[in-house]
Amino acid sequence: MRFATVSGTTGTTTAAVLDGEGWRALPAADLSALLASVPPAEVAATAARAGAAVGGAVPVLPLPAPGKVICCGLNYGEHIRETGRELPAHPTLFTKYADTLVGPEADIVLPAGLGLQVDWEAELAVVVGTTLRRADRATALAGIAGYTVANDISVRDWQYRTLEWFQGKAWDRSTPVGPVVVTPDEIDPVDGVEVVCRVNGEEVQRDSTRTLVFDPAELLAYISTFTVLRPGDLVLTGTPGGVGVARDPQRFLADGDVVETEIPGIGTLRNTVRFTA
Repeated sequence: MRFATVSGTTGTTTAAVLDGEGWRALPAADLSALLASVPPAEVAATAARAGAAVGGAVPVLPLPAPGKVICCGLNYGEHIRETGRELPAHPTLFTKYADTLVGPEADIVLPAGLGLQVDWEAELAVVVGTTLRRADRATALAGIAGYTVANDISVRDWQYRTLEWFQGKAWDRSTPVGPVVVTPDEIDPVDGVEVVCRVNGEEVQRDSTRTLVFDPAELLAYISTFTVLRPGDLVLTGTPGGVGVARDPQRFLADGDVVETEIPGIGTLRNTVRFTA
C-alpha cells in the first residue's frame, strides 16, 4: 500500500491511501496524526475503510510531526571509503528536528550571505509503525510501517566545525521527505532498492540499499536499545558515495539548483535550493 499526506482543492490536508481511483481520505489530518491515533494492527483495516476520493490531491510532507528524526551516517561502503574511514562496528547516529523537514516539491530554504557549503545526501528513510523498546531484529523488522525518500541536505562548513555533526545537519527547512510512504510488502531494502540523486539533471549519486552496512531492521533494533521509538518516528539510513564534499574539486549547491532524489518504487523528490535574506 501507499500512504501520503495530501493537500486537496479545499486547501486542507488529510492522510490518504492510494487505490485504483486515486487518493482516498483517512481519518486524520496527516500521517503523523494517523500513526499516533490508530493502533498498528488496525492501520490496514482503516485503509480498507477509506473515505471519499480527495479532489486535486497533491502529496505534501507525509510526516510533519515525528517525535524523533534519527539519522545514520557512514552506512554505505563506497561513501565510507570516500571519507577515508574504516567500516564502522556500530552505527554513527545524529538527530534532526521536525523543523528541518519539508515536502517533496518544497524549496530548501537557507540564509544568504553566510557562504554556506551545502551538500546533497540522498537516503532511504524508515517510518516506524509501532512502539519499539530494546527490540530484537525480528521485532524491529515487524515494527516498520513503511519506507519513504529523504535527502539529508548538509551544511558542511558548519558540520565540520567540531567533531559533532549536529550543527551541520539540523538547519530549518533543509530536509525534503516524501512523496509517499510505501509499506514493506512492496519494498525490501535487503534485496536492494536504488537510491539516486540528480543535481540540475546530472546524476551525482546511485547505489543499492543491499550494500548498507546496517540495514533498517538493524538500525531500529540498535536505536531502540537506548531510546524508545514510536509510531511516526523517522530513521534515515545513510547516503551513498558521490557527495559534493568528497569530490575533487569540491562541489556545493548554489541558489536555484534543483535537487532530485529518487528511489524507484517509492517516488521522486524535486526541491529547489533558495538562499534568502
